Amino acid sequence: MNIFYEEDGAFKVGSILTDSITSLQVESTHGKRSKIKAANVLLRFAQPGLTEFMTQAEGIAADIDVEFLWECSPPDDFGFNELASEYFGHAPHPIEAAGTLIRLHSSPMYFYKKGKGYYKAAPPDALKSALASAEKKRLQAALQARYTNELITFTLPPEFTDKLPHLLYKPDRNTLEVKALEAACTATHLSAAHLLQRCGAVPSTQAYHLKRFLFENFPHGTSFAEIDLAVCSDLPLALDTAFSIDDATTTEIDDAFSVRELANGNWRIGVHIAAPSLGIAPGSPGDAIAMQRMSTVYMPGDKITMLPDSVMQAFTLSADRVCPSLSMYLEVDADTLAVLSTENRIERIHIAANLRLDTLEPLFNEDTLAAGKQDFLFAAELTLLWNLAQKLEATRGKSADNSIQQVDYNFHVENDRVSISTRQRGSPIDKVVAELMIFVNSEWGKLLATHDVAGIYRTQNNGKVKMSTVPAPHQGLGVAQYMWSSSPLRRYIDFVNQRQIISLLREDPPAYTKNDTALFAVMRDFDTAYTLYNEFQRNMERYWCLRWLLQENIQQAEALVLRENLVKFVHIPLVGRIPSLPELPPNTRVILEIGDIDLLDLNFNARFISKIEEEAPAC
Repeated sequence: MNIFYEEDGAFKVGSILTDSITSLQVESTHGKRSKIKAANVLLRFAQPGLTEFMTQAEGIAADIDVEFLWECSPPDDFGFNELASEYFGHAPHPIEAAGTLIRLHSSPMYFYKKGKGYYKAAPPDALKSALASAEKKRLQAALQARYTNELITFTLPPEFTDKLPHLLYKPDRNTLEVKALEAACTATHLSAAHLLQRCGAVPSTQAYHLKRFLFENFPHGTSFAEIDLAVCSDLPLALDTAFSIDDATTTEIDDAFSVRELANGNWRIGVHIAAPSLGIAPGSPGDAIAMQRMSTVYMPGDKITMLPDSVMQAFTLSADRVCPSLSMYLEVDADTLAVLSTENRIERIHIAANLRLDTLEPLFNEDTLAAGKQDFLFAAELTLLWNLAQKLEATRGKSADNSIQQVDYNFHVENDRVSISTRQRGSPIDKVVAELMIFVNSEWGKLLATHDVAGIYRTQNNGKVKMSTVPAPHQGLGVAQYMWSSSPLRRYIDFVNQRQIISLLREDPPAYTKNDTALFAVMRDFDTAYTLYNEFQRNMERYWCLRWLLQENIQQAEALVLRENLVKFVHIPLVGRIPSLPELPPNTRVILEIGDIDLLDLNFNARFISKIEEEAPAC
């Protein structure tokens, strides 16, 4: 005697070896013996054999019209034998009964299982809903399969066009498009970005990186709403005129300088900082814009400003204009160049000129200073500021170390071509600007601290720089306190600190009080945004370095070993790991052969060619 039984949700057959009241020992078609519960037995039969029984039962199940079976079923719970009798019109053969049971079990939308061998027909409304859901899934599966097949052949499905940003930058794995894209990526062994690029969906690698940044950080775009500015025409007009010193591409001109000889023979040095906080009130729409952006975003060939163009035009220190300014005046001893006193003013000042580094440095440098060649506009003023800068540097306990050569890299992008130039940092003009900015930022920090007005400071202890609302020394600069307040057109921290300084000078209540949660929120949000923006700038500089290698068809390049297999290219600010690099000490110069360059992943392959031997010094 054989049995047809259910075990672990599956139907099986076996030959009975022993039969007790509650259990049976059976042998399967493969000879495996097992013990089963008597309650799991659904049918007993003698013929046909086990294999034939299952084959014939499954064949009958396949031939049963499930809709007709559902129509034949009673409204209440029923056993499979009962329904088999109704369907076949006679007492069912074991094979027919087993086939009916298999069909019932394989049609969960039509029949709900109520126990071993017992079912209930689905209500019409529930069945209709289930069938519609199944049809929807079938259509979705077919659509997903079409998407995948098209992607595998590097054809972009038309439905993907308006979903590309989310597919590239924020894929939702619950969507058909992403499921299809992942399947295609697995089949082609390509990343999503590379596959979509092959499909023509990423025509510009530069735009790919920029759009990712904008998608994540500027979801509503980079345009500005119109804002109202306060009028600053009632400010007193300064007696002096000023000049600025900036890079050729700078449009956010934050600082300028003035020089005048006093009647007592001393010098009056003015440091003038653009004052956009005068035109933007706390809590105003303009303030909300600046607070949301926190900083200007820089990248080679472009930038995203913190403030609208209308604000920039009103407050940037452009030549031939009278501009609002937060000014600090230093009285400097004519002989020793010691700072005798300082005075702070909120005023308007006439900007006589915007000096640019590219034209100024050939005229004003260490060689021309040593030779006394000072025959250009503002030469006398710059020479005085240079001497003062050296004095200020010494006062901080710092001394010039010309042996350390720091290099700035300038990227110029035009018509999709990039040029990368270098500029030695630490020139006389650099020192003039840096020392005066350090001085005013330290003094304004001291001013707020002395009057117990809240501010955001930058402190350094044991090499670690952090922001704090508590004044503390900046060891790297050698000052007792230091804050960012000289770039209010570019950074919101400077904007906030300037607002605090101005309120103090006007004897108004400060916008932020001590332990103000809003001040801590500004500090936190600025740190987050500034870190993201700097990372983006570094990534875009890396991108344009790789573009430059391709553009100039560089086959071999010189690099400097930093540590282990990490190298830095000599002529461009590109860093990478070279697996084939032998063990060499840091600062060893090597020649690399450039291989594949990936502008989407911002990676490159290179192979070590040789070590550059240093020339022996001449005797």
